[in-house]
Amino acid sequence: MKIAVITDLHANREALEAVLEHTRRLGVDGYALLGDFVGYGADPAWVVDEVMALRDAGAWLVGGNHDAAVVSGARSSMRPEARHVIEWTRSRLSEAQLAFLGSLGMTAEWGDVLFVHANAYNPPGWDYVQGRLEAVRSMSATRCRVTFCGHMHEPRLFHLSGLGKAGEFTPTHGTTVPLLASRQWLVIPGACGQPRDGDPAACYATYDDTRSEVSYWRVPYDHETAAAKIREANLPQELATRLHDGQ
Repeated sequence: MKIAVITDLHANREALEAVLEHTRRLGVDGYALLGDFVGYGADPAWVVDEVMALRDAGAWLVGGNHDAAVVSGARSSMRPEARHVIEWTRSRLSEAQLAFLGSLGMTAEWGDVLFVHANAYNPPGWDYVQGRLEAVRSMSATRCRVTFCGHMHEPRLFHLSGLGKAGEFTPTHGTTVPLLASRQWLVIPGACGQPRDGDPAACYATYDDTRSEVSYWRVPYDHETAAAKIREANLPQELATRLHDGQ
């Protein structure tokens, strides 16, 4: 079975539409969506409806910190522009959409695969996997051989051998990596809706459990339109600039 793993959609309709079209061309069998469906972008209602439709079709879902903030209020640690968008987003969602976001779990499992937004050692703490230290801590906290997580807006791949030796890799578009059974793996697909590695193209990954391999993808999309919508909604202008710059 080949699944598409998509994370950090951030209310970016244009990015999600482009990624879903790409997945259809690849012929994926299912989806896993790793949270932060809202926040930053100007199309929260459309994106939430699309995620709900994918859930109804059998997708695995977990919630992210922006989803939780829209339901229960922004944390003080959030940046001012993020807190502003959280309040704006809440006013754009229906009670049913808010209830859906509030129902999202922190983790989901599929065989020896774990799906989580931030990390496996403390999912509700929203700590970032910024390097090997956090990656090893995350892999050591789960029985699963493969962990997929979002939160970091840059694609990365970490692995841990049975002897405790860790390694990492920064993948590029079209890179396919065999996930050796002798290691644990932590896969960060990168952000669909707001990449921050200098490339504005949307990120996602596919995982083939039969072949035990992961592939990373970059999908160009109409970021000009997505940015224009942010400006038209009078949301913080730096959020529109980020879509242009991929920062």
